[in-house]
Amino acid sequence: MRYLGLDVGDVRIGVALSDETATIATGLPTFERVGPRKDLKAIARLTRENEVGELVVGLPRRLDGEVGIQGQKVLAFMDGLRELVDVPVVAWDERFTTSLAQQTLIEGDVKRKNRKGAVDQVAAILILQSYLDYRKLADAEARKPTS
Repeated sequence: MRYLGLDVGDVRIGVALSDETATIATGLPTFERVGPRKDLKAIARLTRENEVGELVVGLPRRLDGEVGIQGQKVLAFMDGLRELVDVPVVAWDERFTTSLAQQTLIEGDVKRKNRKGAVDQVAAILILQSYLDYRKLADAEARKPTS
């Protein structure tokens, strides 16, 4: 099954797609936001075209774990997605992914002007990869025999 990861911002949406074994997340082109309905339809279309079985959306939380204003916007976006797709839409804690994405790009010597769109893509990759890794670990734990 394939997973689609999203880093939803006010200006852009970073996108990542897993391979069919749900092992590796790869970045897809970042979407420039054009309007709520068009944005939702574009993600729904991408979900169908790639035969995605689950959407993973980064949910920004404050340091205390609470959902702030940006988190509320993402939750509303997720509600809109649920109306358009027939697959689960899962929230995944994305605290620090944008900072980590920026640091990764800086360490990779990506010039400042090229980082703007790339940071959203890298953040989406980080969100999805952490979710895939979590799923693999949880599945392995569930298969362990109990004494």
